[in-house]
Amino acid sequence: MLNEYFVSIYLDIRRPKASGKFPVKLRVFTPHPRKQMLYSTKKEFEFTETEFKSIWETTKPRIDHKTIRNEIKAIELRAEDIAKTIKPFSFLVFEKKYLGNTIGKDTINTAFSDYATELRAAGRIGTAVSYECAQSSLNKFLKGAKFTDISPDVLNNYEKWMLKKGNSVTTVGIYLRSLRTLFNNAIAEGELPKEYYPFGKKKYEIPTSNNIKKALPLSDIGLIFYHKANDAEARSKAFWLFMYFCNGINVKDMCLLKYGNLKGDVLEFERAKTTRTKRNIEPIRVSLNEDALNIITEWGNKKKDNDTYLFPILTKGLSPERERQLIQQLTQVINCHMKSIAKQLEISNEVTTYAARHSFATILQRSGASTEFISEALGHSNFKTTQNYLAGFEDETKKETTKALTAFKKID
Repeated sequence: MLNEYFVSIYLDIRRPKASGKFPVKLRVFTPHPRKQMLYSTKKEFEFTETEFKSIWETTKPRIDHKTIRNEIKAIELRAEDIAKTIKPFSFLVFEKKYLGNTIGKDTINTAFSDYATELRAAGRIGTAVSYECAQSSLNKFLKGAKFTDISPDVLNNYEKWMLKKGNSVTTVGIYLRSLRTLFNNAIAEGELPKEYYPFGKKKYEIPTSNNIKKALPLSDIGLIFYHKANDAEARSKAFWLFMYFCNGINVKDMCLLKYGNLKGDVLEFERAKTTRTKRNIEPIRVSLNEDALNIITEWGNKKKDNDTYLFPILTKGLSPERERQLIQQLTQVINCHMKSIAKQLEISNEVTTYAARHSFATILQRSGASTEFISEALGHSNFKTTQNYLAGFEDETKKETTKALTAFKKID
């Protein structure tokens, strides 16, 4: 058989070490063509012939030998898992996966660096920064750690260490989900045996924080709407209300809008996050009310060709890093000004850009809108099956439903 190969653990007695003992090697053998290669196990196991027989070749090793035997067995299993993925078997491919890729990525620190580099190259700057923050934190906790060093106990200790330092459960979750992704990648690429995976039931489960309600009551939104903002606050107030009126659109997606996204009094766009993760993208359609259209007229770019940004925040040709910087700056400015407005109006809730999105969803829900409609409007995948079954909500239905967003307006 052309794809026949054999993987085994081998004591290389050709050249003893300075200790007088011999190194353990991984042996890969193919009968057709007949070829044998010996590879390092990376961790330097050295034994006398008698020790090796007692540890590896006996069916019932001593209790103090079981741990060493299991470590060696894990190396053998890993090599077998890699070999199984290579069809037809090739020593060159095996060496690349077993030696080349793994040696370069056997530390958590290196794996984080490599993945963050890939994210930056793909223009996913925000995600790259998140991974780099996780990398820095984990490296401080356990410098030079390898994948094989990460156990459920280690992760539990890391969580306690983070919380003791004053970090939130949310931050712990973000960092460890990043680490989990690296584990999944390493296993998928054949660089790590599945038995080293430390996450999941009966292992380590990543903590989740309790969601704190961030929605504002309709009365508070009415106060904001009628508030006479000063010159410094006016743009931030307008953008906050635009996000609220437009399906709770987030700051990044708002900044990326172009006049080409306008289809009469309907705004059609794709979430930047969704564009990256889905092949068949269902665009979000927003029925623009009079107030949203007025915000575009007052604060939008005066040049109105399809390729011009709707609002004068970004410009063509920006690097992903600069684009992210400008979006972050705008988010901070909006939150700062809205905090000031909330204080003036004696609104106790936080009035952030996220609160605009949450308020949109909550107020529509209280007005009787279906969860499916809200899920579609937000661009969530929670009701993906329902969305595939339905062709989407008609624009007229959206227009009628979103009238609830301005129920606070005074009747003349």
